[in-house]
Amino acid sequence: MSTGDLDDAFDRFWEDLMFEAEASADPQPAAFFRLYTKLASENGDCIDLTYTPARNERRGAYQVDGFALERDRGDLYLAVSDFRSGKELQTLNAAQIDTLFGRVRRFCELAVQPAFINAVDETSPSFQAAWPIYNGRSQIKRIRVVIFSNARLSTRRKPEMTGEVLGVPFVCSVLDFARYASIISAKGGVEPIEIDVTAVNGSPLPCLPAHSIDGGHTSYLVAVPGTFLAEIYGLHGAKLLEQNVRTFLQARTRVNAGIIKTLEAAPEMFFAYNNGLTATAAGITTAPLDGGGLGIASIDNLQIVNGGQTTASILYASDSARKDRKADLSRVFVQMKLSVVNPDRLEEVVPLISRYANTQNKISEADFFSSHPIHLVLERFSRDMSAPPKPGALSGSKWFYERARGQYRDRLAYGTQAERKRFELEFPREQFIDKTDLAKFEVTFDCRPHIVSRGAQKCFLEFAEKTGKAWEVSDVRFNEHWFRAIVAEAIIFRGLDRLVGRSDWYQADRGYKAQIVTYAIAWLVQHLQNRGQEIALSLVWQRQELPAEIADALARIAPQVAETIKDTPPAMKNVGEYCKQQACWAAVAASKYIFDDRLDGLLIEHDEAELARKETIAAQKVDKDVDFDHVLVAMLADTQPYLIFARSRRLLTPNSDAALKRLTRGDIRLPASERNALKYMVQKMVQAGFELPQQAPRTPVT
Repeated sequence: MSTGDLDDAFDRFWEDLMFEAEASADPQPAAFFRLYTKLASENGDCIDLTYTPARNERRGAYQVDGFALERDRGDLYLAVSDFRSGKELQTLNAAQIDTLFGRVRRFCELAVQPAFINAVDETSPSFQAAWPIYNGRSQIKRIRVVIFSNARLSTRRKPEMTGEVLGVPFVCSVLDFARYASIISAKGGVEPIEIDVTAVNGSPLPCLPAHSIDGGHTSYLVAVPGTFLAEIYGLHGAKLLEQNVRTFLQARTRVNAGIIKTLEAAPEMFFAYNNGLTATAAGITTAPLDGGGLGIASIDNLQIVNGGQTTASILYASDSARKDRKADLSRVFVQMKLSVVNPDRLEEVVPLISRYANTQNKISEADFFSSHPIHLVLERFSRDMSAPPKPGALSGSKWFYERARGQYRDRLAYGTQAERKRFELEFPREQFIDKTDLAKFEVTFDCRPHIVSRGAQKCFLEFAEKTGKAWEVSDVRFNEHWFRAIVAEAIIFRGLDRLVGRSDWYQADRGYKAQIVTYAIAWLVQHLQNRGQEIALSLVWQRQELPAEIADALARIAPQVAETIKDTPPAMKNVGEYCKQQACWAAVAASKYIFDDRLDGLLIEHDEAELARKETIAAQKVDKDVDFDHVLVAMLADTQPYLIFARSRRLLTPNSDAALKRLTRGDIRLPASERNALKYMVQKMVQAGFELPQQAPRTPVT
């Protein structure tokens, strides 16, 4: 990225940061941390982190701004913020980096000392970050530290292991602004990982070319040394995992005891016993081997799409913290099928390889929900539906649903200044919803705040599980009525988030705002459900603002909820961890909170709301038949684009082929079997990226 492009990106970053701080009523450092941790978790640098700005500037200075402990795999993630308030892009040098990593080291060493734990207040950020280290020390196998900085590194610095802390490897990485901007602008939203195989392994990896398709897709078979696999996974972690399954592997995969046993007892047999890995790359460089044959010298954009559990288990078995049970990886080899894909088709092909490679394990369709057609439906609604004008406004605007990361930013970045201004008037920044927002709002109003409190990725998985099943039963419930309800939920959620952030009681004792907001809304929703009522989300949509009566009620409920969630059981000292438990929701749900119950004009009886939803679904079924008739009319003009695309993706069936032939002859009267086959084919085509003509609907037809 050129200096000019980086400066432009820095200006946009400050616009994003100022908006985030204003919208959430949080200080700039908290907004900065939220922007960076979201990007870092999506990129695989870390998992969802809890914000804990623990800092001591006196003698023995320490600093940790966020943490997460994955107990099953033994990974402790720590983040330290280097937030610069200047509007000019500054430089981050090696001495400053070493100082920040040194502060984290000191914090870890202090956190395991009883004197330190007993000296700090249990509600302080220092205690909240230290307790998981103190309480879970025996489970920590690796410490991964990342610096978040809005300064630019003078020299790019790759992840590196810098010795040990608490007797375990201490892996350090830096997310500086140059990397931040690069990830945001990267194709597909993924930062490519380049592996210098020769440098890591000592020599190129012997490989066998196995298959090639028109020079655009080549496969290799490789016997990967266990030491090499442990080294690259130890440094890069989950960034090596393909994005669509990374969430699954981080949220659900545990170290496999059977794999560990084989590595310890019969490492030389691991190649024979294990199923191996499936991986993809955007390119490789090869080199002749001294003894003859071909070797892989480097790999560009390596992604493991199947075998994450094997990889994690190999690293775990080799950890120095296991001491006498440490496996001898010098005798371990793992078979790997490496597919080198044309970079122009990575976004299309890699998710498909990932999906098919994982059909025999426990990864469900929910784990591929990021590419579910429901997002196409939401995208179309958000582009087509204008919201009613806000009070005092002359015209309405629209809510932007971001199906793929970077869509909104890209639209703001291109075109003339007048075009960008026009776009922002049509789609204001505060009316932006992405996939994790969608999950957060829906799961909150589904009265599962403990799931929301587990972090964006785990919340999204739970949402995907339930919503994917509902879609399979009937997709017609995901209609315009549903989209308007989502927008209303967003207005309520974000409205309360601002109210809490600006309240005196919260500013006097900051912390756990995200948990307070989701729990307060869930409590009110359940309280009304127990009375056979619910918030009239249609009225919130019409007003396009949080009604004062609902705002007052939630403003009264929120501080009471805060007291409840902070009153943790004796065995659960960490408030953030407590909020992730069903027991916390049970305690809040059973509480009796006092508020001004003057919501009558903003409520609707549950039975009445359910009837309205059913009527909308019935109308949607009729509309979809009419929509498909429009598609048929468009296809009469030229069936060739449909035929060519369907054949290229192997979507053509005898019935759909017969239907296309009828349409080619100008006959629109299709038998039921051919009509249904054609509808299904068009749906799959749209999901695969086929663009329907402008006069036809641009959503999956089912």
